[in-house]
Amino acid sequence: MMASLALAGRRSPLNDYAHESLFDGLTASKSLDDIRLKGLLHRVYRLMLDHRWRTLEEIKKEVGGSEAGVSARLRDLRKEKFGAMTINKKRLGDGKRGLWVYRLEA
Repeated sequence: MMASLALAGRRSPLNDYAHESLFDGLTASKSLDDIRLKGLLHRVYRLMLDHRWRTLEEIKKEVGGSEAGVSARLRDLRKEKFGAMTINKKRLGDGKRGLWVYRLEA
């Protein structure tokens, strides 16, 4: 069970879903995936509360998981059921490398 957290004056969007499955993709299995995915979602959320720009690789290094998993959790944070947060993104440098950085809007 996930503890209730007040982070930077905000209540964690995960608290309302501590006892139900959040992930409803075709391959998602509550018994196999929920604890892992909820944990990663919560770690991504806590990290991004400082509103710093980060690449997927930087986020992955801080919270674990894979870049694909981190990207999916950033998309989750944009969903209504997680508070419809604004996750900004922009190309890094001149944009030719195809590298993006992400930030939770303050």
